[in-house]
Amino acid sequence: MAHLENARIVVFRAVAQQLSFRKAAEELYLTQPAVSLQIKALEEDLGVQLFDRTGSRVALTAAGKVLLDHAERVSVLLQQAEHAIAAMGGELAGQLALGASTTIAQYVLPRMLGEFLAGHPRVQPSLISGNTERIVEAVAQHEIGLGFIEGPSRSRDVKSEPFLVDELVLIVPAAHEWAEQARIPVEELKKVPLLMRERGSGTRHVLEMALERHRLKPASLTFAMELDSTEAIKSAVEAGLGAGFISKWAIAKDLRAGVSFRIVAVEGLRVQRDFLMIYAAGPEPQGLVQEFRRFVIDRAAMMRGA
Repeated sequence: MAHLENARIVVFRAVAQQLSFRKAAEELYLTQPAVSLQIKALEEDLGVQLFDRTGSRVALTAAGKVLLDHAERVSVLLQQAEHAIAAMGGELAGQLALGASTTIAQYVLPRMLGEFLAGHPRVQPSLISGNTERIVEAVAQHEIGLGFIEGPSRSRDVKSEPFLVDELVLIVPAAHEWAEQARIPVEELKKVPLLMRERGSGTRHVLEMALERHRLKPASLTFAMELDSTEAIKSAVEAGLGAGFISKWAIAKDLRAGVSFRIVAVEGLRVQRDFLMIYAAGPEPQGLVQEFRRFVIDRAAMMRGA
């Protein structure tokens, strides 16, 4: 389905959200001069300056902030119109803007999204990934309609609901002395270098809270390295750099294929968490976002029962 939104407003929103003409050009697959010309033409039409360009810094003017607020609301309304018109023909169509924190983006969402698109081929998805803080920010700023995160959100600008249960498990190199043990005492974690996700990661937040409940303060542990993805932690463990906690969803295929790491149970320590769907505070999502939200809830129920 053709996009109903005015091209200049699309360019304006991209620059306003990125606060960068270069990044907006990359996002829209345009040249930077083309983006600049669109903004210049829009400013001339409105008779105001929308951006304050001081050196390499780009900031919205007061008029720019007003236009962005209205442009985001118009974008939502036009998307709803596209979805409603498509629904009149008995099918779903239009753009579906999603975001997911790293583990969900890599191991959970692709399968769900693939199944959804198989039944709705005219849907055009986009997906951004990052840690939990980044996805919460993207939902709150209406960059995406629906987000999926691994840790709790403290933002009042989003609503959240659980859709899938996850568990963090400890993995060690296959040659590690713990590899053949059925379980280890929780105090043993003080003796091994731990590979941790970066600050702002939902995985790290949940793990640190679980460890503190067992009186394992960060100061009593050896954090060998911070890594920005589950895959990086798996590779570092396989290389013998330490032990790490990762999602059970991230190792399902690895265990079937045979890998050079082992899962080790820790006495009394079970780190469970909810994967959450989030959307902007206010009215519940409508149209295509709502349809995908319902699909995820139904599909997650099937995965829990599998």
